[in-house]
Amino acid sequence: MAWTWRFEKSDGTEVTPVVTPEDFSTQGDAESWLGEHWRDLLAGGADQATLSEDTTKIYGPMPLDAEGA
Repeated sequence: MAWTWRFEKSDGTEVTPVVTPEDFSTQGDAESWLGEHWRDLLAGGADQATLSEDTTKIYGPMPLDAEGA
């Protein structure tokens, strides 16, 4: 199983993240990584993130800024 992030503009258009995530082996590792890098991702043009396990969407899109939450 691989946990992955998809990064998007607020309109749902996929964007390439300025910090490249890996494929994570656990949900906790994926969420910890996002917690460490969300500011850089937001500054680089990503407005929201969606977490998936393999091809199954777990949650999202989740806004990266506090005002959008």
